Amino acid sequence: MATNGNGNGAIPSLSLLLFLFFSFSFSLPSPCSATARKPSALVEQQPVLLKYHSGPLLKGNITLNLIWYGQFSSSQRSIIVDFLNSLSSANTPSSPSVSSWWHTTDKYRGGGSSDVVVGKQILDVNCSLGKALKTSQLGALTSKAGQGNGGRVIDVVLTSADVAVDDFCESSCGTHGSGRVKKDRFVYAWVGNSVSQCPGYCAWPFHQPVYGPQTPPLVAPNGDVGVDGMVINLATVLAGTVTNPFNNGYFQGSAEAPLEAVSACTGIFGKGAYPGYPGEVLVDKTTGASYNGVGVNGRKYLLPAMWDPQTSTCKTPA
Repeated sequence: MATNGNGNGAIPSLSLLLFLFFSFSFSLPSPCSATARKPSALVEQQPVLLKYHSGPLLKGNITLNLIWYGQFSSSQRSIIVDFLNSLSSANTPSSPSVSSWWHTTDKYRGGGSSDVVVGKQILDVNCSLGKALKTSQLGALTSKAGQGNGGRVIDVVLTSADVAVDDFCESSCGTHGSGRVKKDRFVYAWVGNSVSQCPGYCAWPFHQPVYGPQTPPLVAPNGDVGVDGMVINLATVLAGTVTNPFNNGYFQGSAEAPLEAVSACTGIFGKGAYPGYPGEVLVDKTTGASYNGVGVNGRKYLLPAMWDPQTSTCKTPA
């Protein structure tokens, strides 16, 4: 089995002028990134423009197999599963909805929708490979769910708060990559729960940032700083997976450290975002929680901006 990462969204550039930077790194063995949101210096940035590198995208019906690695409560699993079920659901308000945010990926070259459904769910409660994982082991973990299907399946590894992964918190909050089993390609993604390891990096804006302006954190929409942070990072890696699955799709910069559909817009959650400020988002009148997308079962989520190839702007649901 050969595995390799798809790219490294190391330090995302943000549209136009001043935005908050976070680094994501995707590995195995060359990285492809998701989210480590570190507030950085104020600098003037060039407009976001992702280039298409002629490779295949993931389109059509896509199954997400979940490998729960470590201890997750049933309520934590339901937050994430409801989010994933919201991506292609037609049973939520047209705006602001999780599904309208996700279907921005339909605008990427080739047209057609990327409709996702949750497939297998595997509970690895006892951490079969230990609680200190190397990035090279992430691809191996996905074999528990079966691999292949030419990229029509994304195997997603979700690690609990007490599991360490190489570069987790130092340069990444999640990754995506690809490999082969004989002649059959497979793709995978990983996101970790950062609540006890680095919430100031990977769970912002629900936690005080490690660096930068110390504005008050937002209230997590589902009451779980770590898991609501995982949703942001999972949204990032999944958007990168379908628009740059094999490291020759849409990205900006070098293939070794690419900025992808969401990591190119990192730190933006609403209008008027700037370093240390996520932008104008909606607030639940009862709980005070911040959100910008509604999903199934009345769930509310805060979703990162995604680059819209039709307008060349970073787009949020609300």
